[in-house]
Amino acid sequence: MKFLKNFFERTEPLVQKGAKYHWLQSVHDGFFTFLFVPKQTSKTGTHIHDYIDLKRTMSIVVMALIPSLLFGMYNVGLQHYKAIGEMAAVGFFDMFLYGLLKVLPIVIVSYVVGLGIEFAFAQMRGHEINEGFLVSGMLIPLVMPVETPLWMIAVATAFAVIFGKEVFGGTGMNIWNPALLARAFLFFAYPAQMSGNAVWVALGKGDVPIDGFTGATPMADAAAGNITFSAADAFFGFIPGSIGETSTLAILIGAVILLVTGIGNWKIMLSTVAGGVVMGILLNIFAVNAYMELPFWQHLFLGGFAFGTVFMATDPVSAAQTEKGKWIYGFLIGILAILIRVVNPAYPEGMMLAILLMNTFAPLIDHYVVQGHIKRRLKRAKVTA
Repeated sequence: MKFLKNFFERTEPLVQKGAKYHWLQSVHDGFFTFLFVPKQTSKTGTHIHDYIDLKRTMSIVVMALIPSLLFGMYNVGLQHYKAIGEMAAVGFFDMFLYGLLKVLPIVIVSYVVGLGIEFAFAQMRGHEINEGFLVSGMLIPLVMPVETPLWMIAVATAFAVIFGKEVFGGTGMNIWNPALLARAFLFFAYPAQMSGNAVWVALGKGDVPIDGFTGATPMADAAAGNITFSAADAFFGFIPGSIGETSTLAILIGAVILLVTGIGNWKIMLSTVAGGVVMGILLNIFAVNAYMELPFWQHLFLGGFAFGTVFMATDPVSAAQTEKGKWIYGFLIGILAILIRVVNPAYPEGMMLAILLMNTFAPLIDHYVVQGHIKRRLKRAKVTA
């Protein structure tokens, strides 16, 4: 690491304004400050100084995503060999290696395309490189079906970065969660490639005729009243689904990391779960079909509910900012996620749309919370006057 630090310090004068490679300043600074804590500090005014900055914050979130990523790789291999009927002939490492070879290209494409665009915009503007894509670049692959074509990953990533972030001013200015925006873009632009049974399980070329394979997610099975999974399988993640969303256990490990380090917001997580539980109970009480009869607590393990609660709803940029607003914001996400997935027969999920909808209304929630505080203080002022 000392060698790298010396290299960056020696080459720093070469990328300064007016130097030969000045056009690489943003790239040089981006890599340098990612690997090492910046040596700059504020010189005027009053500032809060801390050992952690945005890059270190984003790095912790990526660390929290690692359990979901690793389990997702294993589960991709597990579902593959289960589908082709060769479970008895392979072991853990065979499954993990297969999943690694399927998932790693998706992660690489996401980072190469996304960071490439971020670097280009930073150079054009003469600004520092935004750190936010460190997390978005990992989230995008984890919310995708494993059989999503790489070119679609590239197009969705480009759309999310350009239209979800850069047009608003970059990291910290975006209205919607970029990773969910990429998922929504693909869902509505290429529905044939993003839905159905085939996209959730990697079969491999020539392994199984598609007509003889049924790999519907538990969400689709539950919507059809054909529950073929156990609660334990849903919790541990041994089910088909998006790469990083199947294992609630792995997601909870990530949640612990975020909460212990103070990065994640427990109020949004708790209120989202509360909203999901309330709506699930109401649907159980007034059930008129098999999906509404699904025990409310099982909704918390299925689909993207747990993943969205921990890693998407808590996005500090697109979520509500006021303390009371965070409770309202999370609760409504939980309510809407379960309502959309159960009531809408054409879309047996709901977390993506619920979070994006509440991203849109988060500023409005904060506005009314702030206005409420102002009105209460004005009333107290009149009473004491």
